[in-house]
Amino acid sequence: MDHKSLSIQDFTYNLPSERIAFHPLAQRDDSKLLIYRENSITTDIYKNAANYIPSNALMIFNDTKVVEARLYFKKATGGIIEVFCLEPDNSYADITTAMSQTGCVKWICLIKNAAKWHKDTLLHLNFQVQNKEYILEANYLSRTSDSFLIELKWNAPISFAEVLHFAGHVPLPPYIKRKDETADKSRYQTVFAEHDGSVAAPTAGLHFTRDILSALKQKNAQTNYVTLHVGAGTFKPVKADTMKDHEMHSEFIEVDTVLIQQLLQQETIPIIAVGTTSLRTLESIYWLGVKILNQSDIFDHSLPILTQWEVYNISNPANKKEALQALLNYLYTHKLEKLTAKTQIIIVPEYNFKMVDGLFTNFHQPASTLLLLVAAFIGSEWKKVYEYALNNEFRFLSYGDGSLLWRNQP
Repeated sequence: MDHKSLSIQDFTYNLPSERIAFHPLAQRDDSKLLIYRENSITTDIYKNAANYIPSNALMIFNDTKVVEARLYFKKATGGIIEVFCLEPDNSYADITTAMSQTGCVKWICLIKNAAKWHKDTLLHLNFQVQNKEYILEANYLSRTSDSFLIELKWNAPISFAEVLHFAGHVPLPPYIKRKDETADKSRYQTVFAEHDGSVAAPTAGLHFTRDILSALKQKNAQTNYVTLHVGAGTFKPVKADTMKDHEMHSEFIEVDTVLIQQLLQQETIPIIAVGTTSLRTLESIYWLGVKILNQSDIFDHSLPILTQWEVYNISNPANKKEALQALLNYLYTHKLEKLTAKTQIIIVPEYNFKMVDGLFTNFHQPASTLLLLVAAFIGSEWKKVYEYALNNEFRFLSYGDGSLLWRNQP
């Protein structure tokens, strides 16, 4: 199959606006849960999710933390310029390093009303920390076709992550056309969020509560975490007729050696990814291991990167154990406790899954790369699943309900 020739029009459906969730439910785990397994569908709520997890399963969550990436600067004339902080400049080793900067940082941003901001004009934003007033200053450095490089300076003795927390706003998805509210600060964040860096929530994790995690523990199901910092590109629509003309967004991932060891030691147990971000991370580490097997020094002098289509060109991939062991050996050799890399992998129908057996995920936008991933995971049955959800009043998109999908074994 020529994956690049896939037509996005084959992966669309009619999504009425009344099926989109513009606010979260009062209780996270009251969200409806659709369970798809072996061509059959059942329904429940997330509060009972542990009932559908095998006792020996390993569940992988994404512990990234959404940052308040939307900044509203005021011009001297009174006009507002919105700066959306996408990702750090390439001069930083990773997002964690960039987020920990104090005093000054360079960031790649989207600018709303950019035509009203002259390049030689500094913008200012006043913010408070513990009742003391500080100033954040924005300096326009350069632009590309679709983004801007901005230098941000502040006079508060805090990190950039803290600056965003005090000065910024929650970056709700673009289709939620309302101002962020106080509740969004906690509800557009998972209960296990830890590492600052995402500008969009790993939405499948939003349904999980401490009670669900406790129920999983009582059932002897195992849990662990990866970190994928979700970029705004997750909402990027596919405008090309075929996938070969769509550029997939790239994102930072972090995986520690403890998880890789766990995956190696228990390679036959079911692995369930909570969210497409967790799934893409797990599949990416397998392929990064394959790249090391094929060329042991490939990442010695550069950040490990997995590009959009390269996995489809590997004709004789290794088994899972060989790939993970190669990755672990690489980390040990370089005295690293965790892998930091970037992934641009796009998962489309007939992708050969290497790591993941089950997937918790929300209901995604028509004609999106996320829907393509779901179609790759359960095949043409995605249409049956989505039709059922639409006909049974499931709530769609980031603040909506979700599903537990079990992959159809080849």
